Amino acid sequence: MSRIGRMPIVLPKGVEVEVSGNTVVVKGPKGKLQRDVARNMKVFVQGDRVVVERPSDDRESRALHGLTRTLVANMVKGVTEGYEKSLVISGTGYKAAKQGRKLVLSIGFSHPVEIEPTEGLEIEVPTPTKVVVKGIDKELVGQTAANIRAVRPPEPYKGKGIMYEGEHVRRKAGKAGKAAAGGKK
Repeated sequence: MSRIGRMPIVLPKGVEVEVSGNTVVVKGPKGKLQRDVARNMKVFVQGDRVVVERPSDDRESRALHGLTRTLVANMVKGVTEGYEKSLVISGTGYKAAKQGRKLVLSIGFSHPVEIEPTEGLEIEVPTPTKVVVKGIDKELVGQTAANIRAVRPPEPYKGKGIMYEGEHVRRKAGKAGKAAAGGKK
């Protein structure tokens, strides 16, 4: 049996979970999230806990059991605490700024790159070289951060670009010069 799927999800105070068919709705202090789970998974509320059960022991059900439990747990955490992802910009002259809701990136292209956050997300720029994406939907926060990073991913030679905070970029050695290689003139 799935070890993760077996664990009940404890509901903090102020969080309500409603299950109708295969749709789970979680309401909390930060907002409301809704998600359709796999049709054969049974999700139900027992007092202050949410329990996920699977119908059989076949391979697909075992795989979906832990996934469904984790998705519901992420929704509960999102409406209580929220999620955030930090990005760091490194490179000479590379910077970020906010114009209204838009994020404007100046990262070495001939034009500034503008990114409009989707509804339910908030983008903050505490310093010109740091961007923070905040929201209650873990999947949406991660995807938006990945889209921002994809504008200028870190390159391995100088380490310039946009990277996650704490991400280690594996560096490569550059080309060796002719004199250093001992070649003929």
